[in-house]
Amino acid sequence: MFSIFLPRDVNFSELFEKQANYAVDAASYFKELVSKGTLDEASYQKMHDIEHQGDDVAHAIFDHLNKTFITPFDREDIHALAKRLDDVVDMIYTIVNRLKVYKLTSIHKNLIEFASVIEESTRAVAHAVKGLGNMKNAKKIFEYCVEINRLENVGDSMRDAMLADLFETEKDPISVMKWKEIYQDAETVLDICEDVAHVVQSILVKQA
Repeated sequence: MFSIFLPRDVNFSELFEKQANYAVDAASYFKELVSKGTLDEASYQKMHDIEHQGDDVAHAIFDHLNKTFITPFDREDIHALAKRLDDVVDMIYTIVNRLKVYKLTSIHKNLIEFASVIEESTRAVAHAVKGLGNMKNAKKIFEYCVEINRLENVGDSMRDAMLADLFETEKDPISVMKWKEIYQDAETVLDICEDVAHVVQSILVKQA
């Protein structure tokens, strides 16, 4: 009769790893799309599918969190980590959606450069999150977090340089507005990756 109060066998580490892998999938596909300069309905739908799969894992984590008595680390950190990982995929999907709506389908070297940095950051995120399954890897996890922070700083500089170039060279005000938003959203992805790193670092400190 007391079984309902016992902790369920939930592998949160495995679920977080799945989430992080979807972030990498989204970033890699985003880079592929902008490198090819094509965004048809099929490619848009594929990105939507990745975003939906990421949502499913996030919802599973939240559901298990509400039903699990004992968790591997603080419940607040579990919730924050799942939320921020989901935000990474959502933001990449948002950029692709806006590219489609704004009809920005030509190859754009600045966006390819941004997409490459985003992919690097999500891969570092995936390594950091995967490492949480074994706290003996704390030093390596911390190194990945430092790399994520570095890439966010790179993104800040890229955004500022690209905006400066945009304002100087683009004469069409509508085009300026569109690309300004895209660049800012791309940098926001890196901000969110850094948020993930902060949550991971918080977990490391508490588990030390």
